[in-house]
Amino acid sequence: MSRAALLVLADGRFPAGGHAHSGGAEAAVKAGRITGAADLEEFCRGRLHTAGLVSASLAAAAVLGLDPVELDGAADARTPSPALRVASRKLGRQLMRAARATWPSAELDALAGRFPKGAHQPVVLGLVARAAGLGADDAAYCSVYECVSGPASAVVRLLSLDPFDATGVLARLAPELDLVAQRAVEGARCAGEGGVGVLPAGGAPLLEIGAEVHAAWAVRLFAS
Repeated sequence: MSRAALLVLADGRFPAGGHAHSGGAEAAVKAGRITGAADLEEFCRGRLHTAGLVSASLAAAAVLGLDPVELDGAADARTPSPALRVASRKLGRQLMRAARATWPSAELDALAGRFPKGAHQPVVLGLVARAAGLGADDAAYCSVYECVSGPASAVVRLLSLDPFDATGVLARLAPELDLVAQRAVEGARCAGEGGVGVLPAGGAPLLEIGAEVHAAWAVRLFAS
């Protein structure tokens, strides 16, 4: 295993398409729920402990060898918003394209064949981490970091927030990223014994509602 592969996978320059998505931040900014660094921190904290935990547990479970088709169904069940489902599958498809060129894998080929329009991004992320020789904890860390770094980067563009302030938000959240990543791996290991139904299923209604509102906009900076 090369731990450096985690740096490649988590690098914002890895062509996985995340730069086009705000993680719900654009809708939150428009609604006045994010106006500066303090609001951004609370937004990211809420996202981390709900959608972030769910995504990280799915990614960790994929690394541990749970059936990716069952995991994709579990992701669908945990994503009530059709707009978020579409966004997740688009991100999964783009990540799959980049990963198959970077870490060729029969498992990735099989999943791409099963879901030609894209499997859910966390499931793909887990299989990519597995193909790269990474562990469940690595996949969980990559997932939780993406969960908060995407909105932070987006708010820099949306509000002209000082990038130093945005980075400070991520640094302050670091201990909670550790906690959520650990909980995600624990949940994935439990699913190895009890099935995908026992994976974390925390909801974030405002993210879901915001995604549906955002999808109806005629003009938007980000895809989701």
